[in-house]
Amino acid sequence: MPLALLALAVSAFGIGTTEFVMMGLLPNVADDLDTSVPTAGHLVSAYAIGVVLGAPLLTGLGSRVPRKRMLLLLMALFTVGNLASAFAPDFGWLVAGRFLAGLPHGAFFGVGAVVAARLVPEDRRARAVATMFLGLTVANVVGVPAATLLGQHLGWRATFLVVAVIGLAAMAALARLVPRIPVEAHQDLRRELRALGDRQVLLGLLTAVFGFAGVFAVYAYLSAMTTKAMGFGESSVTLVLALFGIGMTLGALAAGPLTDRALRPTLYGSLGALAVVLAVFPLTVHVPWAALVMVVLLGAVGFMTTTPLQMLVMNKAKDAPTLASASNHSAFNLANAGGAWAGGAAIAAGWGWTSPALVGAVLAAAGLAVAVAAGFWDRGPAGASRVVSGCSGGADREPAASGRPGA
Repeated sequence: MPLALLALAVSAFGIGTTEFVMMGLLPNVADDLDTSVPTAGHLVSAYAIGVVLGAPLLTGLGSRVPRKRMLLLLMALFTVGNLASAFAPDFGWLVAGRFLAGLPHGAFFGVGAVVAARLVPEDRRARAVATMFLGLTVANVVGVPAATLLGQHLGWRATFLVVAVIGLAAMAALARLVPRIPVEAHQDLRRELRALGDRQVLLGLLTAVFGFAGVFAVYAYLSAMTTKAMGFGESSVTLVLALFGIGMTLGALAAGPLTDRALRPTLYGSLGALAVVLAVFPLTVHVPWAALVMVVLLGAVGFMTTTPLQMLVMNKAKDAPTLASASNHSAFNLANAGGAWAGGAAIAAGWGWTSPALVGAVLAAAGLAVAVAAGFWDRGPAGASRVVSGCSGGADREPAASGRPGA
């Protein structure tokens, strides 16, 4: 694997840290800015809205920008957003800073996934994309707990200052390690939009919305489940979240080679396993060791879905995969918001603190149903007649149009 993937992983580490650390800092921010914790929760939503809107918008605006320069511009915007958050004079400005920091998230991962796939031979593309995503998973194991601890002792502003420093380090790594990748003659916004409208791409995005919503139906309330259902003390919350992050990392490591070998079976297997783990989860919460094992498994099978979904939309977008790849992260963030809302609705209805897991199982099963239907339609006459070029190849078991690396 080329060193350029390290630069992408460092960038992903910074993005993952700033995305998830706010959940642990909400009480500190609420106290400092004289607002309630539920109101401070809007800071999480502001970031997610930035991701959903920024992914297609910034990718479209940058469709003619060389990809290395685009990555640097996106990471610069990310750094500015975190600096704005650190120096926000009041709650309104902090909301704006969080929104600004979220704007480049989806576009960066979309462009970064395409760049990662260009850096390696065709039969290792999924592993390259998974390597970039490792930065996101390591952020949940190391970055988020460390940043939360820093914010609790030195103030939440210090957390965003440190993340901004990580952003600057990521920019230096990108500038030094990522090779120049010129704009292809065929790369333009209209071509990207047409690729985004492909039925298989849309079904892949819909699979991400439903399937990954199952993960966040539980993850959003995992801290509360730790103390109210599992019976652990508040001091154990950080450990439980770290175990979830370890599971995510294991899932990302397994997903790369499995996806390179067989994309759709890996997607079906991970979504099916996710539905089973979520359904069994409520039965294990009262047995401490079993509950911790299930947390690791939930992180592993949940995050194992991300690489095949990312490769699927890139494959099916053919030679214009950047917008589809970025839009996949909009789909993931819609899943975050929708899963958290569905899990919260179950708790509010009085179904118990473990009810989000059952809701998540239904959502994961729905995602699996969409994925299987998409695979069935893809094997029909229309799907069989298509020759997938660009980022396809061995990962989807379809012949490539040429030996040229994907766009």
